[in-house]
Amino acid sequence: MSGPSDYQPSNPALQWIERRLPIIGLVHSSFVVYPTPRNLNYWWTFGAILSFMLGMQILTGVVLAMHYTPHADLAFKSVELIVRDVNYGWLLRNMHACGASMFFFAVYVHMLRGLYYGSYKEPREVLWILGVIIYLLMMATGFMGYVLPWGQMSFWGATVITNLFSAIPYVGESIVTLLWGGYSVGNPTLNRFFSLHYLLPFLIAGVVVLHVWALHVAGQNNPDGVEPKTEKDTVPFTPHATIKDGFGVACFLLLYAWFIFYMPNYLGDADNYIPANPGVTPPHIVPEWYYLPFYAILRSIPNKLAGVIGMFSAIIILCFLPWLDAAKTRSSKYRPLAKQFFWIFVAVCILLGYLGAQPPEGIYVIAGRVLTVCYFAYFLIGLPLLSRIETPRPVPNSISEAILAKGGKAVASVAIALVAAGALFLGSLQDARASEGSERPPGNKWSFSGPFGKYDRGALQRGLKVYKEVCSSCHGLSYIAFRNLAEAGGPGYSVAQAAAFASDYKVKDGPNDAGDMFERPGRPADYFPSPFPNEQAARAANGGAAPPDLSLITKARSYGRGFPWFIFDFFTQYQEQGPDYVAAVLQGFEDKVPEGVTIPEGSYYNKYFPGHAIKMPKPLSDGQVTYDDGSPTTVAQYSKDVTTFLMWTAEPHMEARKRLGFQVFVFLIIFAGLMYFTKKKVWSDSH
Repeated sequence: MSGPSDYQPSNPALQWIERRLPIIGLVHSSFVVYPTPRNLNYWWTFGAILSFMLGMQILTGVVLAMHYTPHADLAFKSVELIVRDVNYGWLLRNMHACGASMFFFAVYVHMLRGLYYGSYKEPREVLWILGVIIYLLMMATGFMGYVLPWGQMSFWGATVITNLFSAIPYVGESIVTLLWGGYSVGNPTLNRFFSLHYLLPFLIAGVVVLHVWALHVAGQNNPDGVEPKTEKDTVPFTPHATIKDGFGVACFLLLYAWFIFYMPNYLGDADNYIPANPGVTPPHIVPEWYYLPFYAILRSIPNKLAGVIGMFSAIIILCFLPWLDAAKTRSSKYRPLAKQFFWIFVAVCILLGYLGAQPPEGIYVIAGRVLTVCYFAYFLIGLPLLSRIETPRPVPNSISEAILAKGGKAVASVAIALVAAGALFLGSLQDARASEGSERPPGNKWSFSGPFGKYDRGALQRGLKVYKEVCSSCHGLSYIAFRNLAEAGGPGYSVAQAAAFASDYKVKDGPNDAGDMFERPGRPADYFPSPFPNEQAARAANGGAAPPDLSLITKARSYGRGFPWFIFDFFTQYQEQGPDYVAAVLQGFEDKVPEGVTIPEGSYYNKYFPGHAIKMPKPLSDGQVTYDDGSPTTVAQYSKDVTTFLMWTAEPHMEARKRLGFQVFVFLIIFAGLMYFTKKKVWSDSH
């Protein structure tokens, strides 16, 4: 990638290989002695971070694919079984799911850095265009991966996004039918998306190779935007850039690990823990946070075809950036007006992302249209105009003459912008469905919250008793096996106690030798049996509403905490909106319906349930379940205990996750410190 190399290994075996396949020389010239501008700042480490994340996504994706079942009836369950039954399956799933968000976060920083420092200008036009192609492939890969868990938001997201292609004249309907594999989103769609999601990362890796090749041919840009002229302007890639990149990757891994071990659901949607149901449309369908700005552009244009064109144009226009900006000065560091317009553009993107998560109504639509105009005006009007009227500050003649400023202001500005972007994106994604039209559930103090939180064994055992005596008559626990009761991190029963508990249940089995189904006592390997043979029977017995399975209920329910709590939640690791909501609903029944509120016949009033009308009658009352340990037999205590138990059913490996997370954090902090001091030593003579 860097041209011919005169490197010759000293080992005879390596010499033999090098004469026939000079790959060692290629690596040496490209990643060892390759001249790197000595003034690169830490924003350039995101290239290495992206390479690391791509490798991580491919590795975890391949392993997950070994256990995943791409079938509409089995996909959701297969993902849950990966998390629960595969050794460290929860870790693989969290790494892959959170890794997608970290990948896009890093690529946005990488693109904004290139935009700010003019890395798209001649002679790096092909390098920039290849980067845009990688970004498009990433968007397609991320969308298809989001569909694979086959939850509610996955299913309806696939339905909405693929329907956009129907706006294309003449061939749109055929394209949609091809994507779906039929006339609606279903099993063929899932198989297509799984195949493409598996294939595209390898295509991305191939384009990344071309991207790195183009980088080594054209040379790296730098904060001052001047080309290296002498050896004083550069340093060898190894060890200087590799050590600096290693420190940057180590710091990034701390953020990555924060989500993997302590906030795995913070970036997701609670609806995706509900199995896909074509008959129930979520109230507010939104894509993942990294698509929100383009989703806002799509919705801001009233015409469907024009909206699709606008959405894709917002990305394709990046390919023409080298010709839209004709300014001779590359870096915005020396262009005061361009710098101001750049930060305005960043603010526009942040606000578009916020609007993309809001309902498409009222002021949100008007603001979306204004910001869409601002987005395209930056490229089509702002940059071309600035290149003609702006007078840049003098640019240094060479890198060695440039003052190697610390860039504190720039770093602080970018950091503030990124924090604001994350706050708006993540805050807007807080699921408000559980609180729409109802009171906000009160917060609770849970034993399992925080980085060192653990399940209260007594609460788990009491909650299991409440479930068995009250909840099990209507609700199943289809993802929990009796053997799980004796596993580490659970209620703390012995294997014998779990077996005795299982034997109290009758499990349908068969057929026997006569071809008949029969009932037998439960075994530890059996899963909690459903109280109804099928969904139709469940609906018939409950006034037309099927009681949900409770295995994932605390992760499938949430509520919006609003500003600024969602920011505090990130730092305090508060993710207990689901348990708060479940406990509140159990205690929110009122016999007297407030004035002005009307509920349908056969429903019950609950002040915390969305719409207040719930089909389930009040399940708990004081003294209903007897506790052997002397705990209060009140509705409040029952609610807290059964919610704690249901949190365990949703997150049986939570304690192991947090314990491993602490060990990983200690290692990463030590590793980052060692890398930092090594970097200072390596660079001490270069500054």
